[in-house]
Formats: sequence, C-alpha cells, structure tokens
Amino acid sequence: MRPHIVTLGYSKLRRVRRFYENGMGLKASSASQGEIVFYETGAAVLALYPRKSLARDAGLKAKGSGFSGISLAYNLKKKEDVKLAVARALKMGGRQIKAPQDAFWGGHSAYIADPDGHLWEFAWNPFFKFDRKGNLKLPI
Repeated sequence: MRPHIVTLGYSKLRRVRRFYENGMGLKASSASQGEIVFYETGAAVLALYPRKSLARDAGLKAKGSGFSGISLAYNLKKKEDVKLAVARALKMGGRQIKAPQDAFWGGHSAYIADPDGHLWEFAWNPFFKFDRKGNLKLPI
C-alpha cells in the first residue's frame, strides 16, 4: 500500500495557493478545476480541497481544532536548505512552530504551519538520499 494523493482541507483558496505555489515551489496541474487543486510532488500528489467540502465528503463535521496527529514532511538535500525553505514558506503565509535546529536523531529540522494550520516538518536527514528524479529513497 502506498498513498497516491494526500488531500488537505483549506479555508481560503487564494491564500493557500500562494503558500504552496510561491512558498513551496509547487506548480498546479491542469487537472485542477474549480475548488480543487492538484500538485504533482514525485511519488504522490498533493490535493487542496475546501475543508467543509472535504469533511462533508467523509461524513464528518468540519469544525475541529488542536493537533490533528498528522504532520507532512519536506526533506531537503542539504542542512542549510532547511533555513532557506522555511524562510520562503514563512514569507508566503506560513507560521513558524519550531525554528530550524539540530535534531536528536542526527539531522536538522523545523516545523511550520501552512495558512490553514497543516503542520509541515522541513528536514535534512543525513541518512536519507534522493534518486535522480528527486524522490526520497530510504535505506534498505
């Protein structure tokens, strides 16, 4: 089993697109239409959909707060890239949760929240490598 699409519920489309396109460097797919936006990210697709519509589709209430128990991770090739990526995301509406710092597991990471509060870890992990397409490859 592997996830093909990760869908995040948003509150304001223009604000969240600015964050993901200008802050995270993603390009919207031509498959995007109306209220749903798709981004190819390598092995999986990131989708943005209105939070209320997403909750309704799942048969849940849209209201909720606090830590959802989920974080997404954006891994970078060099330690110094973490600080640069965080700065770009913050400039485009992200909110810093944890400043870039050396991590107990031997890497370097930071946490930011996107404009709708979705938690992202920006990390450099010296034990993970990337293939020539830029996909993260775990050690076997």
